[in-house]
Amino acid sequence: MATNKRTGAGKSGGRDSSILAKIANHEIANKGRRAACDAVYVSKKLLRSTGKAAWIVGTSFLILVVPLLIQAERDQMLGEIELQQASILGPPPPGALQ
Repeated sequence: MATNKRTGAGKSGGRDSSILAKIANHEIANKGRRAACDAVYVSKKLLRSTGKAAWIVGTSFLILVVPLLIQAERDQMLGEIELQQASILGPPPPGALQ
C-alpha cells in the first residue's frame, strides 16, 4: 500500500504548517503587523480628535449663533405685531409723536 502525500493537505502533510509558521514569523510579516497596528492606533487618535473638534464647533455654534437667530426672529415678530396694530388702529393723528 502506497502512501499518498499531498502538499496542500493542511495539517496532514506536516510540511504546510512549518512553511506557514516560517512565513508568519518572518521579519517582513512582523513589520507588516507592526505597521498595521500603528495605522489603527493613529486612526483611532484621529477619529477621537475629530470628534472632539466637532463637539467644540457644535457647542460654539449653539452659544454664539442661536441667540442671534432668536433675536432676529423676535424682532421680526415685533415688526409683524406693530403692522397688525397699525392696520387695526389706523394711521396715527398728524400731530402725534413717533
